[in-house]
Amino acid sequence: MAVFEINSIVDSLKSARQDWRASQHRSREPGGREFPSPQAIAGILEDLKGVLFPMRLGPLCLRQESEDFYIGHTLDSALHALLGQVRLELQYELREHKLSSNDIEQKAVACVQSFANALPEIRRMLDADVLAAYQGDPAARSVDEVLLCYPGVLAMIHHRIAHQFYNQDLHLLARMSSELAHSQTGIDIHPGAQIGPSFFIDHGTGVVIGETAIIGKGVRIYQAVTLGAKRFPTDANGKIEKGLPRHPIVEDDVVIYAGATILGRVTLGRGCTIGGNVWLINDVPAGGHVTQADSQGMGTCDPAAAVAGA
Repeated sequence: MAVFEINSIVDSLKSARQDWRASQHRSREPGGREFPSPQAIAGILEDLKGVLFPMRLGPLCLRQESEDFYIGHTLDSALHALLGQVRLELQYELREHKLSSNDIEQKAVACVQSFANALPEIRRMLDADVLAAYQGDPAARSVDEVLLCYPGVLAMIHHRIAHQFYNQDLHLLARMSSELAHSQTGIDIHPGAQIGPSFFIDHGTGVVIGETAIIGKGVRIYQAVTLGAKRFPTDANGKIEKGLPRHPIVEDDVVIYAGATILGRVTLGRGCTIGGNVWLINDVPAGGHVTQADSQGMGTCDPAAAVAGA
């Protein structure tokens, strides 16, 4: 059996960790895990999907007459697991405030209860998304097929949950939730994006929706669409300013076809249509139609400064 010399590697890795922690002004005091776990969040999300859609995303053996029992048991288990992850995030995020463990616990319990209270509305929003996908795709044979098979619907289940975390300032949990869907679907929706009901992403691969995007109801987009930022303002020290509105506003009933790139805080008016492969940095009026040829006259930008991103 081969024997590897690893003692020096262990020592070197320890040195690298210590250098990083010192550069980030991190405490060297011994302790347990500091951050939420992506693996734990993945398990919690699987339980929550079963709670939201028990007969389609719940366990194979579930019978309809046992739905409420299953939902109650699974939800209680998921919320207690979530409480542990929320507690970790709050301890990390509020470490500078020197809050007592009792204060952290009370805040964590309140966050989890608030999240649980939002689940019925999340279910109703997702029902509208599923119906929009079924009605918007002639290839869809049933709403059940849409829920079970469409990557855009999976991305929206994660997003609706992640957005609730984001609204409660649980940004790590929110980002972990959205990135799990991103890795499975190729659809990258920042949890901060505000998305109205009846939202349909067809095909989906390569879609990017940035943090400050605002999307109305009944919007339909196709694969490789980007709702990104045109440029990132910096402060006096040259650091990127965070939190500024920098992504598009998409009003109700807009359709954006494959490969379109819309950058900056522009507004796409109600009922407008954006054609495929359009590069757009200006507003579009309600009911307007923009094609690739049209977009060439709608503004110019410096390619070095125009970065499509979240």
